[in-house]
Amino acid sequence: MTIELILCDVGGVLGSNGWDHNERALAARHFGLDFLPFERRHEEAVDTLECGRMTLDEYLDFTVFNENRTFTREQFRDFMYAQSVPNRAALDLMTGIASKRRWRMMTLNNESAELNEFRVKLFGLTPIFDAFLTSAYVGAQKPHESFYDRTLAIAHADPERTVFIDDRVENLAPARDRGVHCIHATDTNAVRDGLAVLGVRP
Repeated sequence: MTIELILCDVGGVLGSNGWDHNERALAARHFGLDFLPFERRHEEAVDTLECGRMTLDEYLDFTVFNENRTFTREQFRDFMYAQSVPNRAALDLMTGIASKRRWRMMTLNNESAELNEFRVKLFGLTPIFDAFLTSAYVGAQKPHESFYDRTLAIAHADPERTVFIDDRVENLAPARDRGVHCIHATDTNAVRDGLAVLGVRP
């Protein structure tokens, strides 16, 4: 089958994870937060945040600024954003593929709308990808099955002509169950080699 659509995760593939466990632990140390209560409140709020039913400010009110702090909301938000680091090798690969204009390309990630917008700009993704199907817009998260069904419906995609790239095995399984070709992004070379097998080259 000829590949027509490339779906690519953002955090862990195109750049660092935006607000994962390690980033939250680092924030707790930096700002002197008691990590366990902070993490517990994060777990209570994250699904609502990433499915677009809570703004980032509302998330921060619930998880961090539920009591008086010696730092500002802006300082904490800036720290969150600063954890995003682009993966230049992966971005160069995707830029080369996009330049061929042979495949539709979309991102597919779990993220709040605000963080997704920031990372799209920081990583320079607009010239590469045609659409950004983040969980906050789709209303579901990986690896929930509805996320993949909605994605394929929005893209009007044939699963057998679609490839999905993600750094987490558990996120690949539901896509594979739907007939989507999957690449486990252990590093950029694994992505490049996996795409080449499917006839996708820069």
